[in-house]
Amino acid sequence: MSESNTIAASTADQNGAVPGEPVKKDENSRRGNWGNQIEFVLTSVGYAVGLGNVWRFPYLCYRNGGGAFMLPYFIMLVFCGIPLFFLELSFGQFASLGCLGVWKISPMFKGVGYGMMVVSTYIGIYYNVVICIAFYYFFQSMTNLLPWTYCNNPWNTPDCSGVVGTGHQLNGSLANATTSLVAGVTEVVNRTKRTSPSEEYWKHYVLNISDDIGNFGEVRLPILGCLAISWFVVFLCLIRGVKSSGKVVYFTATFPYVVLTILFIRGITLDGAINGIKYYLTPQWQKVLDAKVWGDAASQIFYSLGCAWGGLITMASYNKFHNNCFRDSIIISITNCATSVYAGFVIFSILGFMAHHLNVPVSEVADHGPGLAFVAYPEALTLLPISPLWSLLFFFMLILLGLGTQFCLLETLVTAIVDEIGTDWIIRNKTIVTLSVAIAGFLLGVPLTTRAGIYWLLLMDNYAASFSLVIISCIMCICIMYIYGHRNYFKDVEMMLGFPPPLFFKVCWRFISPVIISFILIFTVIQYKPITYNDYVYPGWSLAIGFAMALSSVVCIPVYALYKISRSPGATFRERLKNACRSHPKWGPALQEHRTGRYAPMASEDTVEARPLKEKEELKEEQKEEEKEKERKDEISLTIQGSNGSTNTHNNPNPSA
Repeated sequence: MSESNTIAASTADQNGAVPGEPVKKDENSRRGNWGNQIEFVLTSVGYAVGLGNVWRFPYLCYRNGGGAFMLPYFIMLVFCGIPLFFLELSFGQFASLGCLGVWKISPMFKGVGYGMMVVSTYIGIYYNVVICIAFYYFFQSMTNLLPWTYCNNPWNTPDCSGVVGTGHQLNGSLANATTSLVAGVTEVVNRTKRTSPSEEYWKHYVLNISDDIGNFGEVRLPILGCLAISWFVVFLCLIRGVKSSGKVVYFTATFPYVVLTILFIRGITLDGAINGIKYYLTPQWQKVLDAKVWGDAASQIFYSLGCAWGGLITMASYNKFHNNCFRDSIIISITNCATSVYAGFVIFSILGFMAHHLNVPVSEVADHGPGLAFVAYPEALTLLPISPLWSLLFFFMLILLGLGTQFCLLETLVTAIVDEIGTDWIIRNKTIVTLSVAIAGFLLGVPLTTRAGIYWLLLMDNYAASFSLVIISCIMCICIMYIYGHRNYFKDVEMMLGFPPPLFFKVCWRFISPVIISFILIFTVIQYKPITYNDYVYPGWSLAIGFAMALSSVVCIPVYALYKISRSPGATFRERLKNACRSHPKWGPALQEHRTGRYAPMASEDTVEARPLKEKEELKEEQKEEEKEKERKDEISLTIQGSNGSTNTHNNPNPSA
C-alpha cells in the first residue's frame, strides 16, 4: 500500500466516507454537509416561514388586541421561541444525526424521536394537499378572467352575490353601482352572510364538498393531478438530499419576499387599505391582561418556528461541527416573526380595500386558514386591475412558502430512516428512500382529494400537531437538562461552538422554557373546543379519530421507554432504568477528529467502539489488511536478505545445506 493511498484511506476514515467512494470535500462525507452556511439558513427560514405566517398570524393579531398582541408575542419569542430553536439546532449539530439517532444521548427517550417522525408524517401528508390546491388555483389563474369573479357559472347558487358586476371591467360607474347595491341590501347582509362567488367556487367547484366527513364521494381528479405534481416537485428538489434542496432554497426561500413586497406596494395604494392596516395594528391594551392572548402568542411562536417536528434537528445535523448555530438560531427566529408581521400588512391592506368596496367592517371580511387563502383573498383579487396577474403572484407565493416547509418534513423522515439503518447501501441509495417516502405520502394523501377531503384536512391540522408537539418538546427539554444533565450539555455546546451557552439560555432551558411549554399545554386543554367547519359540526367518531392521531405520536414515548427498560441489563428494575437512561457509548460528535475531551477514546479497542455510524467492522477489516501487508513486507525483506548470502531459515529449512 503506497503512502498516498494510506493517507487517503485515513482521511476517508476520519470524515466518514463510504469505503470505495472518492473522498469529498465535505467534513462528513458519509452523510454530507450543506454546500455553505447560507443554504442552511435559507432552508431553515423556508422551514419556519410557512403558510401559517400568512393565514394565521394576521388573524390572531387583530383578534387579540392588534398592536397590543405584539408585546406578548415578542416576549414569548425571547423566552421560549429562540431558546428552544437554539436547543434543537445545537442538539442535531452536535451529534450529526437525525431525530432518531440523536437519542443516543439517553436511549430510553428514543420514543420522542419516533413521536417527531409520526408528527412530521401527518403534517407532510396534509400540508402537500394544501400546496396542491394552491397549484390548482395557480393554474386556474392563467386566464383573462378569474373563474371566481362572477355568479353566472353552473356551480353557482341563487344565494350568490358578487362584488363585481356582470361586465369584464370594474370602471367608475360600476363601482358606484356596486356601492349602491351593497348599500341597498345592507339589512340583508346583516341578517344573512353573503355567499360570494369565490366561496361558491371553492366549495362547489374546487372541492365539490360533500355533506359529511364520512361521505367521501369520488376523487377530485384535478386536485389529484396537482397532488402528483406537488409530490414530484418535492422529490426532484430532494433527489440529492441537502445538496439539491440547498440550491433550490435560494429561490423558494427568497422569492416569497419579492412577491410579498410587490403585493404590499400594490395593496397600500388601494382605497381603504389604510383602514385595514389600522384595524390590524390598533392596540387594545386591555387585552394584554387576558390569559388567552398570552396563550395564543405562546402557541403561535411555538408552532410557527417548527419546534418538536424533528426538522430543526435534521437540518442542523448536516452542519459542520463547529458552525455557529447560536447565531443562526437568532437570525432564523427573528426572520420568521418579522415575516409574520410583514405578511399582516400585505393581507390587511387588501382586506381593508375589500371592506371599503363592500361597505362593511374589516372584521366581516377577515378570516384565517384556508378561508383566507382560498376564499377571502381570491375575492379581493378580483377587484384589482389585471387581477389574474396578482392572483398568479399570490398563489405562487403560497406554493413556495409551502414547499419550503415540505422539503424539511420529507428530509426529516428520510434522514431518520437512513441514519437508523445506517448501512453503506442505504446511504448510497438515499434517493430510493426519498422516492419511496414521496410515493407513500402521495398515496396517503389521496383520501384528502375526495369530496370529504377538506374535512379530513382540517381534522389533521387541528389534532395531529397540536398538544402532542407541546408534550414532545417538554419531554425533550427534561431529558436533555435533567436526565442527561445540564452541565454535560453545556460542556458539549462549549466544545462545539468554542464558547458556553449564554447565561440567559441556560436559565431558559432549565426553567423558563419548560414552564412556558407547560403553560401552552394547559392553555390548549382549557381552551379546547370541538372542531367545526363553517356550519358543519364534526361527529363524535371523527373527533375520536382526531384524538387518536394526536395520541399516536405521544404514546410512542412511554411504549418505547418500557421496551428499552425491559431490554436493558440489570438485576432490578432500578438498575435497568438507570442503564436505559445512560448515554450510549457512541453518543457524541460523529467524526473521530472531533471526539476530544471526555469523548476521546482511552485505548485502541475503545477507538473501535467509539467509531460512529457502524465503522467498527470496517476498522477491523482495515487492521487485518494492514497486518497482511506487514507480513508481505516481512517476506520481501527475508527474500532480499537471502539473495545477499545471509542466513535465511525461512526459505531454506535445512541450514546446513
